[in-house]
Amino acid sequence: MLQRLWELARLFAKLGSISFGGPAAHVALMEDEVVKRRGWLTREHFLDLLGATNLIPGPNAVEMAAHVGYRRAGLAGLLVAGVAFTLPAALITTALAWAYVDCRDLPEAEPFLRGIQPAVLAIIFAAICRLTKTAIRGWQAGVIGVAVAAASLAGLNEIGTLLAGSLLGTLFLRWSQPGGSLPAKPTAGLLAGWTLATGSKPAAAAPLCAAACGAACAATGAVAIWQIGLYFLQIGAVLYGSGYVLVAYLQGGLVDELGWLSQQELFDAVAAGQLTPGPLVTTATFVGYLLGNRSGAAAAVLGAAAATAAIILPGLVLVAIVNPWIPKLRRWPWAARFLDAVNAASIGLMAAVIAALAHTTLAAWPIDWRNWAIALVSAGVLLVWRVPAAWIVLGGAVLGRVL
Repeated sequence: MLQRLWELARLFAKLGSISFGGPAAHVALMEDEVVKRRGWLTREHFLDLLGATNLIPGPNAVEMAAHVGYRRAGLAGLLVAGVAFTLPAALITTALAWAYVDCRDLPEAEPFLRGIQPAVLAIIFAAICRLTKTAIRGWQAGVIGVAVAAASLAGLNEIGTLLAGSLLGTLFLRWSQPGGSLPAKPTAGLLAGWTLATGSKPAAAAPLCAAACGAACAATGAVAIWQIGLYFLQIGAVLYGSGYVLVAYLQGGLVDELGWLSQQELFDAVAAGQLTPGPLVTTATFVGYLLGNRSGAAAAVLGAAAATAAIILPGLVLVAIVNPWIPKLRRWPWAARFLDAVNAASIGLMAAVIAALAHTTLAAWPIDWRNWAIALVSAGVLLVWRVPAAWIVLGGAVLGRVL
């Protein structure tokens, strides 16, 4: 058992250190290592695990590592693989956050940071374009995406909007397909999603917790470690779709509602996630460091650790629960409809947040042609040549300094 745990730790620490390029690249590297080279899983079993990660919230790449670890060495293997895959990126991101806090007030650093904003905007736009091709299949999925985008732009809670859109969308897909029918009564989960989205008190526990956190720190400006952990724990429990959906949650919660982050800090956090290998959710590591830093350097490190652990914890727990049931989930007809609805809702949420970010970055008066130039060049390069996002961030920073 110890030998297997050591093998898992070495393998996933290596993958977490070299896996740039997003979840698709991460999964491709894992498939090569655990299926082709080591033969720990068959390709069919690997694909079953991949499908199961899409049915539960949390970062897919981390959950795939946890699935492999569970199959190899049980619960201990799950924990070792998930942590080993996340840790390298979390450490690198923490170092970036430390340098950022020390350097961002220097006049020499401002042009670089200004150039990163439109570059990050282009990265999210290109991701939406790529994901839409697979997520929006048919007019029904398009309706779900548009409805979720409209609800988010109208000011409804992002987490509740995604949950309600996914549950309502599942019923809509079932009803709109041949032979489909709606259930006689709305389910408890459907009502919970709707009330969470609209802000009704019975199911608005997560937003109310966030509001309580905001009130608790309003007087001093400091954010306690438990507040950081609680916020990212609730995000980890509902983080479906691409890692870019995290940007929507951070924009709606930490920037708009609580005011814990500025718009500039959000852009820089996303850029840090692009510059590091491993899962994109290490953006949470960067944000946790910034929030904790208001209480001192030691609290900054604890804030980064709390945010990272909290956002991956729900996914690891769900992997432990779901893994033994994967053969049955694979044959469950509602699973495919739920997954289609979640994907469409995620695209709608991402579209809403990019509209809001573009308004502040590109449409704010007076309009700055340099922001438009960096955004258009970055988007063109991404859509035509598929350049790694890390290079786009660096290129945006350089163009910001030059222009």
